[in-house]
Amino acid sequence: MGIAVLTMKASVIEMFLVLLVTGIHSNKEMTKKMKRPKFTVPQINCDVKARKIINPEFVVQCPAGCQDPRYHVYGTDVYASYSSVCAAAVHSGVLDNSGGQILVRKAAGQSGYKGSYSNGVQSLSLPRWRESFVVAEGKPQKGGTYPSALTYSSAKRPAAKAALWSTTTYTSRPNSPRAHPGETDLWKPGSVLLDAGFVPKEELSTQPLDPVSQGDPNCKVDLSFLIDGSASIGRRRFRIQKQFLADIAQALDIGPAGPLMGVVQYGDNPATQFNLKTHMNSRDLKTAIENIAQRGGLSNVGRAISFVTKNFFSKAGGNRGSAPNVAVVMVDGWPTDKVEEAARLARESGINIFFITIEGAVESEKQYVMEPNFASKAACRTNGFYVLGVPSWFSLHKTVQPLVKRVCDSEQLACSKTCLNSADVGFVIDGSSSVGTGNFRTVLQFVANLSREFEISDTDTRVGAVQYTYEQRLEFGFEAYSTKPDVLNAIKRVGYWSGGTSTGAAINYALGQLFERSKPNKRKLMVLITDGRSYDDVRVPAMAAHRKGVITYAIGVAWAAQDELDVIATHPAKDHAFFVDEFDSLYQLAPRVIQNICTEFNSRPRN
Repeated sequence: MGIAVLTMKASVIEMFLVLLVTGIHSNKEMTKKMKRPKFTVPQINCDVKARKIINPEFVVQCPAGCQDPRYHVYGTDVYASYSSVCAAAVHSGVLDNSGGQILVRKAAGQSGYKGSYSNGVQSLSLPRWRESFVVAEGKPQKGGTYPSALTYSSAKRPAAKAALWSTTTYTSRPNSPRAHPGETDLWKPGSVLLDAGFVPKEELSTQPLDPVSQGDPNCKVDLSFLIDGSASIGRRRFRIQKQFLADIAQALDIGPAGPLMGVVQYGDNPATQFNLKTHMNSRDLKTAIENIAQRGGLSNVGRAISFVTKNFFSKAGGNRGSAPNVAVVMVDGWPTDKVEEAARLARESGINIFFITIEGAVESEKQYVMEPNFASKAACRTNGFYVLGVPSWFSLHKTVQPLVKRVCDSEQLACSKTCLNSADVGFVIDGSSSVGTGNFRTVLQFVANLSREFEISDTDTRVGAVQYTYEQRLEFGFEAYSTKPDVLNAIKRVGYWSGGTSTGAAINYALGQLFERSKPNKRKLMVLITDGRSYDDVRVPAMAAHRKGVITYAIGVAWAAQDELDVIATHPAKDHAFFVDEFDSLYQLAPRVIQNICTEFNSRPRN
């Protein structure tokens, strides 16, 4: 009896141990199954349109070959969701034709999309669309979550290669009189025109969209805010700073036809939170500002300004070229590095720097400030227009309207003008017999090399040319050509004249035929090139040019007289008169002439 009981107990214990081991093994299996899978980037084909993907934000892998004109794109920078996702990425410059990974964000519909040719892709115009998207480099944002599998608007994921006349089926609606169990309808062949590039009438619905602002056209600026994310600012003041940015975004009326705004946060090192083309309306911009997390670290403002100068105002980042570049630097207290040199390079790059200093150093703290008067040293001008001092973070909101008024006043944005985009440049070219046909072509190449350095348009630098011997001839005036290719072609077409050398008469002719037609707000630059001594007096014409504010550079070759070059050139002659022994050495002077033009421009007082 005792043995039987012991045997029964042993069996129960054995069964308990089996169940225990089984449970542990089962738990291990469950744990393995419950481990979070590694994020894998979904792959899509070139023909997949953004409207087919429901996810508001996603990372995808595009294949090679999406530059093909079969894949249609609508818009520029901001694309209608009827566009091929991958072809739009190639058009925007985020990808090249070899494919790669991209980040896609959906946005509100626009009332119009403008077509353009970019990176080998011709995008088309579209009057309106209910949904948009923008593309960026496919680096997942820190803290962001992205789907490993995309959600498509149809039940099936798009096939890798769809037949042109495919017979896609769909089930009729339950309340339809034609609905029967198991019955399907064939998709009508006419709808295949979607993939042939035609936008269907039902997609171009005339039903009114939610109004989407194109931005305030009276405030077309490309604006970067450099915000203080240093540890000293604290969380509360950082939130006040973000609210200030949101108020600015609301007051500016962001849009593609008006102001665009990006944000760089600095601490030890700067980082772009979002660029100019990431958010195209005030609503989306305010949401993005709310999501900015503080970085911490020191307050390295100089490093942040250098970063913006080199990286932020680029075509890939949304810089439009036609809009002034403005950087607003927000500083809590004072910087922990030097800003003057970094700001000088920014100004010379055409960036208008504003400073907002909050709770600046009091008298007892000034001993800790690395660079006294840093704001006035770094701002675009020292006249007070570009610096706003705020005594307390709690009064920062009072600065919104004054700042908006200033950044939108394009006439006052003096640093938009640079040495390369704000001049009327008149070339006065010696075509005398001593030059010769071959050397004359060398002179024209030198003129082209100088012209190529300038930003040429009817609102930027303009170029004109006069050729002279005993007589003078206007080859083309400042108003003749408004693009760099047209100017370079015009220089190439100038024909060699041959004759004597009357340099003084040529200067007078240039003053009357070129510089009398110069715009009042343009710097007047005359570049005279000669190979010999003039047959007439140059002193009186040169003095007339100097009195009229024409900055004259005299370039002498071979038999040119140095004393005449010094008289013709603007004082000091050492910076404005150049000489080379032979025509083949002319090309060496081009960088020096440009450098001196810019040095002179940038050395002007900043008041």
